[in-house]
Amino acid sequence: MGVSHALPLSDRSDVTARLREALLEADFTADGLLELLGASAYAALARSETVPALRATRGDGDLETLVRLFLLQRSVPHTRVERVLPVGPLLECGWLAEDRAPGEDGALKATVDVRPYGGPAGEDWFIVSDLGCAVGGAGGIGSRDEGVVLGVGGASTTLAGVTVRTPVASALDVGTGSGIQALHAAQHATRVTATDLNPRALHITRLTLALSGAPDADLREGSLYEPVEGETYDLIVSNPPFVISPGARLTYRDGGMGGDDLCRSIVQQAGDRLNEGGYAHFLANWQHVEGEEWTERVRSWVPRGCDAWIVQREVQDITQYAELWLRDAGDHRTDPAEYAALYDAWLDEFEARKTKGVGFGWITLRKSGAAEPSVTIEEWPHPVEQPLGETVRAHFARQDYLRAHDDAALLADHFKLAADVVQEQVGMPGAEDPEHVVLRQHRGMRRATRVDTVGAGFAGVCDGTLGAGRILDAIAQLMGEDPVALRDRTPAQIRLLVEQGFLEPVGQ
Repeated sequence: MGVSHALPLSDRSDVTARLREALLEADFTADGLLELLGASAYAALARSETVPALRATRGDGDLETLVRLFLLQRSVPHTRVERVLPVGPLLECGWLAEDRAPGEDGALKATVDVRPYGGPAGEDWFIVSDLGCAVGGAGGIGSRDEGVVLGVGGASTTLAGVTVRTPVASALDVGTGSGIQALHAAQHATRVTATDLNPRALHITRLTLALSGAPDADLREGSLYEPVEGETYDLIVSNPPFVISPGARLTYRDGGMGGDDLCRSIVQQAGDRLNEGGYAHFLANWQHVEGEEWTERVRSWVPRGCDAWIVQREVQDITQYAELWLRDAGDHRTDPAEYAALYDAWLDEFEARKTKGVGFGWITLRKSGAAEPSVTIEEWPHPVEQPLGETVRAHFARQDYLRAHDDAALLADHFKLAADVVQEQVGMPGAEDPEHVVLRQHRGMRRATRVDTVGAGFAGVCDGTLGAGRILDAIAQLMGEDPVALRDRTPAQIRLLVEQGFLEPVGQ
């Protein structure tokens, strides 16, 4: 696979438990790191910049020792490490190794990166990854090892944040990598299965789960859904190797299929592997192809019987995209002629596929079995409030509600304005009436939508006590409008406000 050094033993739970206890005793946690390093150095470390953290750990305290050992991958004198860790068992099991480097007398080094990670309920977790690979993506891991296993980056935390976290019987993590999604799933799934083409990733996932004090998962080697053929799950999550490249090289990022075929395949095949009511969450790249709407491209991926919510967060032109992933693997530090040839190969690939840009975002499926599935596709590059799991669950609940209510039922129902919504009036200073009214959310997707006078008046009095039709009749009387005409034209606006979460049906 290209990565040759041995990993710590995964079958010595006694030693792993002792290591976890020692790390916690020294406050080697997300909160402890923030306090020691300060916000600036802590943020720099997340970008794979180590100089600020090196400056902040010049002392000889136990926490400084652990940061230098596991996060900065520096050799540390044996006597310092022995003050905080059970050195003998950790050497025996391969968590530590003797460093015979010149000038390092009696020093020890870590064999893997161990990074504190705060769970959603304040849990102290630890993510294991290959050395120097705690963060990938735009920061660049600078590794050309084919089988390298990354730790937690922005993509990982994004996927974890958008996942619906209701209790389930079974969960599947496809392409588990360092195990972060499996670790999250273990908190609310009775049974967790994790797959990966890279056996090294499965080994590291087992270390991540054990060191975090989580139950072990059912780990299976193989590509995508192959290891779970014929099985179904209540939850599927995947941060797959979605990078569109001219040829597979790095297992963690290059899927080995042409263009965005890997992302299409993993989404399309999820429908047969979801139980009724189950969710599937994916991060993905998709091509923006000349002469084709990207929305129609990804719409064709949605499997039959599934509702979908697809959000495009970013679009890069093909040169930006090629440069990002060439830097990621450290190719920009190779011979200039070699770099130019690699760059040229990426552009040749895109040209052959008539690709003008690459979209990135998240895809959520919900197995509804509905005769007319709800498919929402949107571009939303704006800031959102993570975690979004409850926002995602509520989105699909609203789709169910709207499907079950025609206009007559909608007007008979009661609504209330969502708690996080404010109204803004926009217009020229001193004008008698605003030019338009905007409703704005301060939570979740943080949407804003323009409404007319009727919509603003309707939303403003929705407190759940009066039915929608009665409110419209009162507005018609105040405005001198025909109440029948108002009842005819307003349901579409009410539907939009419900769909986007500005209005909540009472009892939902």
